[in-house]
Amino acid sequence: MSDATTPTTTPDWDGVDDVSWTLLDREELVDAYWAVVAPAMEADGLDPDQEKPTHSWLRDHDFRPLLYALREYHDMTFGEFWHEALELDTEEAGYDWATAHDRTIEALESFLDSRRERKGLADSSIDTLRYRLNRYVAAYCDENDTDDLVTPVARDSDVPAYKAVDACWAAFDHLHDDLDGGQTKRRIHLVVSNWYAHLVRRKWAAVNPADGLNEEFDWSNGHEDDADTPCLATEHVRALYQTADGPEDRLLVLALCAWGLRPNEVARLHTRQFVLDVSDDEVPYIAFEERKNGPGQVSLLYGREVLEERLAGFADHDDWNGYLFPSPHASIGPISRWTVWNRFTQLADRAGLPDEIDGVSPAPKMGRRYWYDAYAASLNVVLGSLDEIAAEQGSASADVVLQNYLSDSRARKLRREYMREQLAAAFEPTDE
Repeated sequence: MSDATTPTTTPDWDGVDDVSWTLLDREELVDAYWAVVAPAMEADGLDPDQEKPTHSWLRDHDFRPLLYALREYHDMTFGEFWHEALELDTEEAGYDWATAHDRTIEALESFLDSRRERKGLADSSIDTLRYRLNRYVAAYCDENDTDDLVTPVARDSDVPAYKAVDACWAAFDHLHDDLDGGQTKRRIHLVVSNWYAHLVRRKWAAVNPADGLNEEFDWSNGHEDDADTPCLATEHVRALYQTADGPEDRLLVLALCAWGLRPNEVARLHTRQFVLDVSDDEVPYIAFEERKNGPGQVSLLYGREVLEERLAGFADHDDWNGYLFPSPHASIGPISRWTVWNRFTQLADRAGLPDEIDGVSPAPKMGRRYWYDAYAASLNVVLGSLDEIAAEQGSASADVVLQNYLSDSRARKLRREYMREQLAAAFEPTDE
């Protein structure tokens, strides 16, 4: 085994039943892999240094708790664990689906290709659909002990339609128990139902087993919109930033909390998006050709020095692909949104953030919520400073002054000044 990945010492694990997978941190999972999974692979004639076990093999050999621990406790797929934690490589190409059944993978990719080519969805949207489909696939395989999602619904299948429906519903029972937030469950159901409908239209399937399933569950609670997301406090952001070691971690905190970006936007940040050479009366910004609400720009009111430090670190890298957070395997592009999520939660743990903030575990989207909160506070300060002017002019309110007497450029400048003060309070060292 490779010296880079083989542990020097391991706990007393004699077999799979000795490992409490959900209690292990990332490094301990690596140790457990080499102590328990690797010998089982060798017994089956597989090379654990060169061959990545399939989800089917792992389930058949009672390693389903490993897959569960990676997914639920570390926000990682097994493929990400294989590349990033075990630091192994494989010639296998493509997405790490939770099934190894070729016909099922072909059906999944057919749906995504259709969405990309016929509906013109962006790659980021395709990635989101793929992730949601894979959550369903993993749940289906776990609940039904099969990698084959296509045969039960096929037009020439011997499986009764009610059994195909039962298998689908069992997967959603699994997801309903595992996932928090009704909106997440609704979104997974929507893409799964659309996938089955695609197979019916293509004449691959005779039935859509997910049709009408939303009537069986109460998914009305647990909204995940930004407005309902708990907000990081200034002291939380300060703790994260002070704990960050190196420009990469500092840039991650800045991108989430000072720039208000979504995790998938952070993961895909590319040098070509940054416009730093601007006139004196403007501020640098990040340009997005594709965003949730269309093209847009995000002002860089804070953190330019850290950004430039990060860019300078790539100056001598001839093979740099331009992403600010490149994958450790440079040829495959940037890190994933789930890697951003994982790094944030690890940083939050090291920074000593509470286990829950308003009843929710710390998550990257709380950084975006912090940005919104800081922006709203800055706007309130601007309006407050105009109250005196409003009184002198006999205006009804500061809003009237802002809208009718203050130029757009002046109002924008005031908001930016106060916003910078808010960010400085969080990111700059205090005298305490």
